[in-house]
Amino acid sequence: MAIELVIFDLDGTLVDSVADITCSLNHAIAEIGEKKTLTLDDVKRLVGAGVENLLVKAVGISDNDTVKKDLLKGHFISHYTQHIADQSRPYNNVVETLRTLAGVSKAVVSNKLESLSRILLDKLAMLQYFDAVYGFDTCGQRKPSPVPILRLMEALKKDINQTIIIGDSGSDIEAGRAAGIKTVAVSYGYRAVGTLREAHYIIDDMSEVIPIIRALS
Repeated sequence: MAIELVIFDLDGTLVDSVADITCSLNHAIAEIGEKKTLTLDDVKRLVGAGVENLLVKAVGISDNDTVKKDLLKGHFISHYTQHIADQSRPYNNVVETLRTLAGVSKAVVSNKLESLSRILLDKLAMLQYFDAVYGFDTCGQRKPSPVPILRLMEALKKDINQTIIIGDSGSDIEAGRAAGIKTVAVSYGYRAVGTLREAHYIIDDMSEVIPIIRALS
């Protein structure tokens, strides 16, 4: 059966966004009076689990400190929305691959907020390539839960034999495997290749997914 749906993770898979996330995090941290500055490597280790987890881990705020968490989240989202694509760029051959897959349904499942995912893709002139964009708030669950993938397949009327997921983290691979679909890991993202061994395939460039899709079809 042919592959008819390709699901992509966003940050670290389609787009290198860590510089803008870092900038907005440091802005938010400064706004609440914390004396801390995060590096790109710090943020690379933290991204992927959603904005609230990112903020809590970045500053070490207690889960009980809802006032500080809400303030930090507000400052971050406000700044990030305005500067979401200042430095963010699609990875090598991503746009070309999306064009090559013109006859295949494509979707994004991200642990980012859906609204921020859409804004980022739109700013980079990439939103047009996708039939659906899901954030962690779309279904109320985030990867590694398979729920967003299963809901997406249901919405687009595709089954597990017609669908693959491409991502840069164990959460993407775990979610895909739990949903019963083939998984592809990219080696160029924010996680070490050694953490991606559970993927069915590992690629070094997005264009390498084309022959995999052809072989599976």
